[in-house]
Amino acid sequence: MKVFRIFLLLTVAALAAPALAQNELPSAPSAVKDPPPTPPPPAPQPGPSKNSAPAGSKPEAQPASKDAASPPAAPASGTKNEGPPPLETIVKRVDEVNVVFTVTDKRKRFVKNLSEFDFKVLDDGRPPQTVVHFRRETGLPLRVALLVDASSSIRERFKFEQEAAIEFFSQIVRPKFDKAMVVGFDSTSEVTQDFTDQTELLGNGVQMLRPGGGTALYDALYFACRDKLAKIDTGLTVRRAIVVLSDGVDNQSHVTREEAIEMALRAEVVVYAISTNISSGARPGDKELERIAEATGGRVFFPFHIEDVANYFSEIQDELRSQYAIAYKPSAFAFDGRFRTIDISTLDKKFKVRSRKGYYAPAQ
Repeated sequence: MKVFRIFLLLTVAALAAPALAQNELPSAPSAVKDPPPTPPPPAPQPGPSKNSAPAGSKPEAQPASKDAASPPAAPASGTKNEGPPPLETIVKRVDEVNVVFTVTDKRKRFVKNLSEFDFKVLDDGRPPQTVVHFRRETGLPLRVALLVDASSSIRERFKFEQEAAIEFFSQIVRPKFDKAMVVGFDSTSEVTQDFTDQTELLGNGVQMLRPGGGTALYDALYFACRDKLAKIDTGLTVRRAIVVLSDGVDNQSHVTREEAIEMALRAEVVVYAISTNISSGARPGDKELERIAEATGGRVFFPFHIEDVANYFSEIQDELRSQYAIAYKPSAFAFDGRFRTIDISTLDKKFKVRSRKGYYAPAQ
């Protein structure tokens, strides 16, 4: 009898372990690995519903009918198998690459009058097989997520940053054309206003943010790319961007910086960052912000004074309206899930091109 009780306790503990691990994950993205495979749950017992068979019919017919009418689906919310979708779910299975990029001169002024023949494009070190289209993009619909660091480390500057963010939305969002959202993050991420074209609602979302807690910057980036930007208006040609307002110091995330960058590349999101470090000299989080912005084709701004934050918001707005877009079919393309580099340059060396550094090919 004692042996049976020990066996029963060990069995219950083993069954409870996966559920406990899942419950420990925060609501923001935290587990980038797929959950371990588990046996399918037992088929549900037939029961009365508005679609149930009439009384007296064979009970075994109802489950078979349900399976035939419903396609396979992910586990229902609340089950212990629930988890984040695999990274590949946001990748379009096509061999056409779309890249948005910016060109500046030596004075960092935007250059907007170049043609397709002024550029050299290399994909994994090779010229494209075919250029599908090239155009100057000054009016594409914008889908912008503002990620505001609401941790305790930026408490002193928080009010001014809120005001600058509200002004940014009033300038950049065109009603019935652009959409933006507000995400505040400390140790977790909170959407205070989902995608909308109403600047008043966006301003309210910014005002709702309250500083306090640790910093999970990478989780917030991962969440905004995977769960929001990658899923909005997928059938339209839009420009997806994230503006991060943070000191760049992360001490709470479950995903790494490189995993957050990977998700941004898969979602085709360019990341801009405005550092909240206004003291002179390099700070620990500056390199983190630089790495994220550079990898995705964005920029990072380092204000000397708090008043500079508003000016940098304005510069980001100008850049989003002053870009080029090219679509091409790569040479020697394979559906192997591998990272492929992108290198775009101008034939005139006095200009500088800024674009994302590469992309992940879809996997078989």
